[in-house]
Amino acid sequence: MNRPLSANFALPAKTFYFLFYAAGASLAPFLVLFYRQQGLDETQIGLLAGMQPLMTLAAASLWGGLADSTRQHRTLLRVALIGAAFFALLLSTMRGFGGLAVVALAYAFFMAPIIPLVDNSVLELLGERSNRYGRIRLWGAIGWGVAGPVVGRLVDWGGLNYSFYIFALLQLCGLLVTFGLPIAEASLGGGFWSALRKLAANRRWLIFLAVMFVGGMGQAVIHSFLFLYLADLGASGWTMGLALSSATVSEVAVFFFADRLLVRWETVRVLAISLVVLVVRLLAYSVIHTTGWVLVVQLLHGLAFSAMWVAGVAHAKKLAPPGLGATAQGLLTGIYFGLGSAAGSTAGGFLYQTVGPFAMYRWAAVWVIVGLAALVLSRLSTRSGGVLPSSPT
Repeated sequence: MNRPLSANFALPAKTFYFLFYAAGASLAPFLVLFYRQQGLDETQIGLLAGMQPLMTLAAASLWGGLADSTRQHRTLLRVALIGAAFFALLLSTMRGFGGLAVVALAYAFFMAPIIPLVDNSVLELLGERSNRYGRIRLWGAIGWGVAGPVVGRLVDWGGLNYSFYIFALLQLCGLLVTFGLPIAEASLGGGFWSALRKLAANRRWLIFLAVMFVGGMGQAVIHSFLFLYLADLGASGWTMGLALSSATVSEVAVFFFADRLLVRWETVRVLAISLVVLVVRLLAYSVIHTTGWVLVVQLLHGLAFSAMWVAGVAHAKKLAPPGLGATAQGLLTGIYFGLGSAAGSTAGGFLYQTVGPFAMYRWAAVWVIVGLAALVLSRLSTRSGGVLPSSPT
């Protein structure tokens, strides 16, 4: 499907990304504070933060495969949005580790397919202009940055329950937007299972997923524990919200110029640069003792996360067999936000409690360096332009 970009498609896509990521900023960073409020220690918080991404790993792949095999992408997207809103509200009523874990997993199950399904549709509708994905996706970053300080102020004023209510409201608004958003349902070039086996046997695909796994681990340490780290530094909810907005400034810039980055530096180099910046960001957190400097370091978020994600989404599209786009995007999401986040969150929770946040960030930097070294070595080991295709589109 090579449909030209049009206002009829772009406006609802931008609106959806804005609402979805505004909802994410309203809840995801505050969950660790909610868990602490319920009496959980850092190890239990790390387990919860790690269990949810594991569910994402399984669920994103499952939903993506189901959507591609049944071609019911739109229906499944709407079911996921309703389920995520419902279980978020239910989560706000739970007490005790067991109950929190069950409902948090259900919430993660319904959250998992939303962005892979929408990303796949955006890429399919962009067609040959898929490198302009970042121009549309940047509205998600804007939504995240706008919602962060607003919800932080409301949490300061009325408590953490406001984050759950706002999340559910924004998710339901996103549901309404789907009625005007074209959802791609491309036909499979062959049988579903034969196409899936072809993708799974692709060495370039496997190496690419390994790189994204390491990036997801490093990013999870920042995302899962940033607000605990800020709370321990004495930050208010307003300051925590500003930290999200600070990250958004660079995120929007990178998304806007992502097509130029991919053309100029190629996919492998963009991934490598992102890993380098992620290492710098982690090491910076490990020496900071004032909240003001945290806001400055958050400006590295664009190159550490956004550039990697744009390159990853474009690369997954290139390697996916015809009609397997949602499955490939689901696997990418599952590895990065699922397995990588689970490993990073679980290890981070243990390190946070045993050796403290500063050492936690240093250890995270070490494992990202290992992933960067693996990427560079795999690039050097080939003579045909690299283990990953040099063209992002």
